[in-house]
Amino acid sequence: MLDRYKRHINYLRISVTDRCNLRCTYCMPADGVKLMKHDDLLSFEEIESFTQLAVAKGISKVRLTGGEPLVRKNIVELVQRLASIEGLEDLALTTNGILLPQFAEDLKKAGLKRVNISLDTLNADRYCEITRTGNIKDVFKGIEAAQKAGFHPIKINIVFY
Repeated sequence: MLDRYKRHINYLRISVTDRCNLRCTYCMPADGVKLMKHDDLLSFEEIESFTQLAVAKGISKVRLTGGEPLVRKNIVELVQRLASIEGLEDLALTTNGILLPQFAEDLKKAGLKRVNISLDTLNADRYCEITRTGNIKDVFKGIEAAQKAGFHPIKINIVFY
Protein backbone atom coordinates (compact mmCIF):
# COMPACT_ATOMS: atom_id res chain seq x y z
CA MET A 1 0.00 0.00 0.00
CA LEU A 2 1.12 3.54 -0.74
CA ASP A 3 -0.03 6.80 0.77
CA ARG A 4 -0.79 9.86 -1.36
CA TYR A 5 2.91 10.77 -1.34
CA LYS A 6 3.82 7.31 -2.69
CA ARG A 7 5.34 6.19 0.62
CA HIS A 8 5.02 2.52 1.52
CA ILE A 9 2.55 1.94 4.37
CA ASN A 10 3.58 -1.01 6.54
CA TYR A 11 2.42 0.02 10.03
CA LEU A 12 -1.02 -0.26 11.64
CA ARG A 13 -2.23 0.91 15.06
CA ILE A 14 -5.28 -0.80 16.50
CA SER A 15 -7.12 0.69 19.45
CA VAL A 16 -8.61 -2.27 21.32
CA THR A 17 -10.53 -0.30 23.97
CA ASP A 18 -11.51 3.20 25.01
CA ARG A 19 -11.18 2.30 28.70
CA CYS A 20 -8.24 3.10 30.96
CA ASN A 21 -7.20 2.46 34.53
CA LEU A 22 -5.95 6.06 34.91
CA ARG A 23 -7.74 9.40 34.63
CA CYS A 24 -4.98 11.59 33.19
CA THR A 25 -5.77 15.29 33.13
CA TYR A 26 -4.80 15.67 29.45
CA CYS A 27 -6.94 12.73 28.35
CA MET A 28 -9.92 12.40 30.66
CA PRO A 29 -12.18 15.18 31.94
CA ALA A 30 -12.61 15.14 35.74
CA ASP A 31 -16.21 13.94 35.36
CA GLY A 32 -15.22 11.18 32.92
CA VAL A 33 -16.36 10.41 29.39
CA LYS A 34 -19.13 8.32 27.93
CA LEU A 35 -17.63 4.91 27.23
CA MET A 36 -18.52 2.72 24.29
CA LYS A 37 -20.73 -0.30 24.88
CA HIS A 38 -18.78 -3.54 24.85
CA ASP A 39 -20.88 -4.73 21.91
CA ASP A 40 -19.72 -1.71 19.88
CA LEU A 41 -16.04 -2.63 20.19
CA LEU A 42 -14.49 -4.73 17.46
CA SER A 43 -14.51 -8.39 18.44
CA PHE A 44 -11.28 -10.37 18.45
CA GLU A 45 -12.51 -12.12 15.30
CA GLU A 46 -13.04 -8.76 13.58
CA ILE A 47 -9.64 -7.45 14.67
CA GLU A 48 -7.93 -10.65 13.53
CA SER A 49 -9.75 -10.68 10.19
CA PHE A 50 -8.95 -7.03 9.50
CA THR A 51 -5.32 -7.55 10.46
CA GLN A 52 -5.07 -10.54 8.11
CA LEU A 53 -6.39 -8.36 5.28
CA ALA A 54 -3.98 -5.56 6.19
CA VAL A 55 -1.00 -7.93 6.26
CA ALA A 56 -2.04 -9.28 2.85
CA LYS A 57 -1.89 -5.66 1.60
CA GLY A 58 1.61 -5.08 2.95
CA ILE A 59 1.26 -4.26 6.64
CA SER A 60 4.12 -5.90 8.54
CA LYS A 61 3.96 -4.06 11.88
CA VAL A 62 1.00 -3.74 14.27
CA ARG A 63 0.79 -1.80 17.53
CA LEU A 64 -2.07 -2.37 19.99
CA THR A 65 -3.23 0.74 21.83
CA GLY A 66 -6.23 1.98 23.78
CA GLY A 67 -7.25 3.65 26.16
CA GLU A 68 -5.16 1.17 28.09
CA PRO A 69 -5.05 -2.07 26.05
CA LEU A 70 -4.28 -4.25 29.07
CA VAL A 71 -7.75 -3.56 30.51
CA ARG A 72 -9.33 -5.30 27.50
CA LYS A 73 -10.64 -8.65 28.66
CA ASN A 74 -8.58 -11.58 27.32
CA ILE A 75 -5.95 -9.31 25.74
CA VAL A 76 -3.41 -12.16 25.82
CA GLU A 77 -5.71 -14.23 23.58
CA LEU A 78 -5.87 -11.36 21.08
CA VAL A 79 -2.08 -11.05 21.07
CA GLN A 80 -1.76 -14.79 20.46
CA ARG A 81 -4.22 -14.63 17.57
CA LEU A 82 -2.48 -11.70 15.93
CA ALA A 83 1.03 -13.07 16.51
CA SER A 84 0.08 -16.20 14.57
CA ILE A 85 -0.77 -14.26 11.39
CA GLU A 86 1.72 -15.25 8.71
CA GLY A 87 3.61 -12.24 7.40
CA LEU A 88 3.18 -10.11 10.51
CA GLU A 89 6.76 -9.35 11.48
CA ASP A 90 6.31 -7.08 14.49
CA LEU A 91 3.58 -6.94 17.13
CA ALA A 92 3.89 -4.24 19.78
CA LEU A 93 1.74 -2.77 22.55
CA THR A 94 1.64 0.71 24.07
CA THR A 95 0.70 0.75 27.76
CA ASN A 96 0.92 2.89 30.87
CA GLY A 97 2.75 -0.08 32.42
CA ILE A 98 0.66 -0.49 35.55
CA LEU A 99 -0.79 -3.89 34.62
CA LEU A 100 2.43 -5.35 33.21
CA PRO A 101 3.26 -7.32 36.39
CA GLN A 102 0.05 -9.25 35.75
CA PHE A 103 0.46 -9.66 31.96
CA ALA A 104 4.09 -9.29 30.78
CA GLU A 105 5.11 -12.95 30.92
CA ASP A 106 1.93 -14.20 29.24
CA LEU A 107 2.11 -11.48 26.56
CA LYS A 108 5.69 -12.49 25.72
CA LYS A 109 4.70 -16.17 25.51
CA ALA A 110 1.73 -15.22 23.31
CA GLY A 111 4.05 -13.60 20.76
CA LEU A 112 4.20 -9.92 21.64
CA LYS A 113 7.55 -8.59 20.41
CA ARG A 114 7.79 -5.12 21.96
CA VAL A 115 6.37 -3.01 24.78
CA ASN A 116 6.18 0.76 24.67
CA ILE A 117 5.51 2.33 28.08
CA SER A 118 4.13 5.85 28.31
CA LEU A 119 5.28 7.76 31.37
CA ASP A 120 4.41 11.40 31.93
CA THR A 121 7.08 12.33 34.44
CA LEU A 122 9.69 10.82 36.75
CA ASN A 123 8.43 12.87 39.69
CA ALA A 124 6.13 10.73 41.87
CA ASP A 125 4.01 13.63 43.14
CA ARG A 126 3.61 15.09 39.68
CA TYR A 127 2.70 11.64 38.28
CA CYS A 128 -0.07 11.28 40.86
CA GLU A 129 -1.31 14.78 40.02
CA ILE A 130 -1.34 14.15 36.26
CA THR A 131 -2.96 10.70 36.44
CA ARG A 132 -5.32 11.59 39.30
CA THR A 133 -5.07 8.02 40.63
CA GLY A 134 -1.70 6.59 39.63
CA ASN A 135 1.33 5.59 41.66
CA ILE A 136 4.61 5.82 39.75
CA LYS A 137 5.96 2.85 41.73
CA ASP A 138 3.41 0.69 39.89
CA VAL A 139 4.88 1.79 36.55
CA PHE A 140 8.39 0.92 37.76
CA LYS A 141 7.10 -2.53 38.78
CA GLY A 142 5.67 -2.85 35.28
CA ILE A 143 9.00 -1.96 33.70
CA GLU A 144 10.72 -4.58 35.86
CA ALA A 145 8.11 -7.19 34.91
CA ALA A 146 8.60 -6.44 31.21
CA GLN A 147 12.37 -6.81 31.59
CA LYS A 148 11.98 -10.06 33.50
CA ALA A 149 9.62 -11.40 30.80
CA GLY A 150 12.31 -10.77 28.19
CA PHE A 151 11.19 -7.59 26.48
CA HIS A 152 14.49 -6.00 25.47
CA PRO A 153 14.75 -3.17 24.78
CA ILE A 154 11.70 -1.59 26.34
CA LYS A 155 10.83 1.77 24.87
CA ILE A 156 9.75 4.27 27.49
CA ASN A 157 8.24 7.54 26.30
CA ILE A 158 8.68 10.23 28.92
CA VAL A 159 6.91 13.51 28.38
CA PHE A 160 7.69 15.99 31.11
CA TYR A 161 4.70 18.06 32.17
